[in-house]
Amino acid sequence: MMPCPTSPPVPLAGGWRLDHSYSRLPARCSAPASPTPAAAPRRVVLNRPLALEIGLDADTLARPENVGWSTGNTLPPGASPIAQAYAGHQFGRFTMLGDGRAILLGEQLTPRGARLDIQLKGAGRTPFSRGGDGRAALGPMLREHIISEAMHALGIPTTRSLAVAVTGEPVFRETPLPGAVLTRVATSHLRVGTIEWAAATGEPDLLRAVADHALQRHYPEHLLAERPYVALLRAVLERQAALVARWQHVGFVHGVMNTDNMALSGETIDYGPCAFMDAYHPGTVFSSIDHQGRYAYGNQPTIAHWDLSRLASALLPLLHTDEQAAVEIADEVLGTFPEIFRGRWLAGMRSKLGLFDEEPGDAVLIEDLSAILQEHGADFTNTFRDLSGETMTDADLAAGRTFQAWRTRWQERLARQPRGLADALDLMRRTNPAFIPRNHKVEEALAAATMGGDLSVLEKLVAVLAKPFAYDRHLPEFSAPPVSDGRVYQTYCGT
Repeated sequence: MMPCPTSPPVPLAGGWRLDHSYSRLPARCSAPASPTPAAAPRRVVLNRPLALEIGLDADTLARPENVGWSTGNTLPPGASPIAQAYAGHQFGRFTMLGDGRAILLGEQLTPRGARLDIQLKGAGRTPFSRGGDGRAALGPMLREHIISEAMHALGIPTTRSLAVAVTGEPVFRETPLPGAVLTRVATSHLRVGTIEWAAATGEPDLLRAVADHALQRHYPEHLLAERPYVALLRAVLERQAALVARWQHVGFVHGVMNTDNMALSGETIDYGPCAFMDAYHPGTVFSSIDHQGRYAYGNQPTIAHWDLSRLASALLPLLHTDEQAAVEIADEVLGTFPEIFRGRWLAGMRSKLGLFDEEPGDAVLIEDLSAILQEHGADFTNTFRDLSGETMTDADLAAGRTFQAWRTRWQERLARQPRGLADALDLMRRTNPAFIPRNHKVEEALAAATMGGDLSVLEKLVAVLAKPFAYDRHLPEFSAPPVSDGRVYQTYCGT
């Protein structure tokens, strides 16, 4: 269980310092995978602040002659490309998967001592492609760039986008689409499905090796715990409870919460059919393939709990040598999820309403507001934005007697706090975003980029989303909900 010390690689051209701890796991955990060269690579996005943060020289990366690193035509110094094996419950059904269109180049060792995966998404076929082309279309890769960077600005744990490059070749889905590769940065790509895959091999030593790697990578403080694998399960549960609560606070709908899309690190991963709610409704679904609403906004806590039960099931052989005792341990840990999630959710909602302390009636106050928003079809983000600015732009909501009665109760609650209204409003403005990636604005930016080659719309949107709590900016085109004929009801995963 002791971590294995390794000598960090020396800095190389462009700032690359790649290590390969995942590759040191048993060979079955991954497969060599060489990116398929793009015919005419051209970079369309480079995230300079992120490059600087992780120790890369953005000027070197941006040179036209160096575009190849962002498509796989050329490899960064020290890269050793692999595809990772994993499994997953997809819409409740277990499937052996693996990186079918993603290739891990290595783990960048940053100036601050972090270890971050550098992955090319859409870089071509791998041994796990299962008949797929291994490619990605430009629209979904730009969508992931927009949403993941917006999530980062909101302070929500997430993978990030370092670059997007077009390949100069079409990708064939329903229609031909421009191909692209996303360079994704993550604290790791270890998933609940990674543990499920290791358990499904039936090899206890392999499961233990993968679990030890997860502990070493994300929870080293538990390596020497009396029951390290119980600590691993508990730690992942706590991070996921906190993450999903944060999603709920900003109206984010992931769209496909399969176990292969739940990161052991507690980061948001895989931005396929995701979107942010406009009008509040717990049944909000955006994914074109989620016909039963399994992954609806209001179901996300329940699904996270279910996914964690799959993690617990996979870890059973490590929790205790006696199967019944292992099940009891797993049940005990899983049983803490509702309370942990509820606590995280309530704490965040109190902040959204400017509440510093706790009162027994807070949950009812919050839930009553949610019911009013649902009844009126009120915009989720703008309601809290308006409360934070002591205004109310939704005339129908403002005129409603039920809302006015609720508002009186809320103001009385604020008045009972030891801290004054100015402090409460400051807390709200630091918690409630003024700007989110509005679906119609995202679609507008993607259409301009993919159909007309105009990246200026996307760049302007990303710049606005980089400062989501900037209440001093009057940008109604980015804060207004869509008109009725401009609503975006469905999003697609892009595979």
